[in-house]
Amino acid sequence: MKKVIGCATCLCAALLADGESVVQGDAKQVAAQAPATYGAEWGTIPEDQTGIKPGTFASIPGFIKERNMGTTGMMIVIHGKVAYTFGDVKQVSYIASCRKSILDMLYGKYVANGEIDLNQTVGELGITDVGGLLPIETTATVRDLISARSGVYHDASNPGGIPEGEVLERGKTKPGTEWVYNNWDFNVAGTVFEKKTKQDIFQAFDRDFAKPLMLQDWNLATHKKTGDAQKSIHLAYHFWFSTRDMARLGELMLRKGKWNGRQLIPETWVEESTRMITKFEKDNKRKALGGYGYMWWVEPFGTDVPGGKGAYSAQGMWGQYITVIPGLDMVIAHKSANNAKHRTWRPDYYALVRMICEGAR
Repeated sequence: MKKVIGCATCLCAALLADGESVVQGDAKQVAAQAPATYGAEWGTIPEDQTGIKPGTFASIPGFIKERNMGTTGMMIVIHGKVAYTFGDVKQVSYIASCRKSILDMLYGKYVANGEIDLNQTVGELGITDVGGLLPIETTATVRDLISARSGVYHDASNPGGIPEGEVLERGKTKPGTEWVYNNWDFNVAGTVFEKKTKQDIFQAFDRDFAKPLMLQDWNLATHKKTGDAQKSIHLAYHFWFSTRDMARLGELMLRKGKWNGRQLIPETWVEESTRMITKFEKDNKRKALGGYGYMWWVEPFGTDVPGGKGAYSAQGMWGQYITVIPGLDMVIAHKSANNAKHRTWRPDYYALVRMICEGAR
């Protein structure tokens, strides 16, 4: 397996050292046009006020059909208002690994108030698992977990991390040095959240985000953890959302954690989480562009189109995405609710995003 390695300090410094592009500078101006308050229903914006050239949105259905994408719902929000919708944006379904980015959002307040210490190790937290952990594995920090750099290759309770059938030798990787997308890291990050805050993840989300954001289709009662406890005691915290509620989560990130005058996520956490910690090599096995921050995919559709620099996404299997594009003051939420029966492949989704961004020229 090709391993992706990156230096957090060097990469973050390089990212911050880059000057702002014209598009990024414009974003600061257009962001000021966003509404000061959000209501229970989304407002809308005419196409001629979006900054996207005419015909771009009209070409989306044809693009989806040509690529045979499994899109069941899509919403584009620009300047805080709905610019375009496709399909059923009210349908609630499984969002797969987008859950990880949502956990990152939850972390923010509790890192800021000191309840969660990113430098605390797995061993210090008293975390173990089926069959125990190796001494080197207990030195992985919470920061390593949320950046997929723990070096712990223990089985996860649910599939979807290390490719099926591939086994990585345990005890050979120093925590913090190599990026490997393993659900064990993310599930344990959920355990850490509950252990340190003494809250259930779903109940915390309901209070911290669902209520103040006025999510329209959220149902706390349907949420529960799942997984095979014979493999790992750390279960997965899967979420179910509608496309329009996913868009609100993206909008909260775009507004740097502020909603209707309340700072729901510390601004510094939004910025830290979406900085590139791991930069993907050109020949990386996932064939993904950009890199990875704290449970967010950074610059995932490249930087050669308007808004590409500084963009980031939550992404889940089969076609679930929340893409935040600060350079265009834009959020795109995308669902493929039929999952494996009719999925949306990642290259096709990001090709669609690039087409929309090209319209900003």
